[in-house]
Amino acid sequence: MVSMASFSYAPFSAVFNGSRPNPSLKPAAFLAPSLKFSTFLSNSGNLSNGFALKSPINPGFLFKSRNFTVHSRAAAEKTVHDFNVKDIDGNDVSLNKFKGKVMLIVNVASRCGLTSSNYSELSHLYEKYKSQGFEILAFPCNQFGGQEPGSNPEIKQFACTRFKAEFPIFDKVEVNGPSTAPIYQFLKSNAGGFLGDLIKWNFEKFLIDKKGKVVERYPPTTSPFQIEKDIQKLLAA
Repeated sequence: MVSMASFSYAPFSAVFNGSRPNPSLKPAAFLAPSLKFSTFLSNSGNLSNGFALKSPINPGFLFKSRNFTVHSRAAAEKTVHDFNVKDIDGNDVSLNKFKGKVMLIVNVASRCGLTSSNYSELSHLYEKYKSQGFEILAFPCNQFGGQEPGSNPEIKQFACTRFKAEFPIFDKVEVNGPSTAPIYQFLKSNAGGFLGDLIKWNFEKFLIDKKGKVVERYPPTTSPFQIEKDIQKLLAA
């Protein structure tokens, strides 16, 4: 059972004890950047309105949902496969072409301290698992420290020449703010996390199952190799 609460904000420390919700609070108050809501705690990981308290892969990671209206519930039924994007060469691409494949979606940058390790590990994983139905979708973004300033041709040359990247690279996008690309609006709304929807930095990662559903979100500091076991689980499913 979920009900909207007042807009008075409870102290963060009153809601969380370390990384765990405070069990003494029933209903538990959860905070979002522009929204506060309450939910009565349940023994079930999934509530009737469709939002999951626990990640299916990492039980310690909590998601939030905004499925409070008919409109947002309908939007939540969408999948990654419903979106169209442009590739690095400006061509329209329907993500429906990746139906039945496991995807890792990453916002990339060429001049970040995380660039070398992430591109190298991403290329290794792609080479290892692409024949099993694994795809990496890289979206360049210049919103974090101006670390992706180049043109699309420059970005493509950098990734493909220096790191031998063979996975699809798409048009440069914005992942935060009023001009956020629709695909990133969807990703963030389906795996927001209690600390907010904002993409924190370059190389944040979203793992997508074969049906186009977001099943996990990883911070920029999580290396691609740390995700390998989760990729294997979805490929085997």
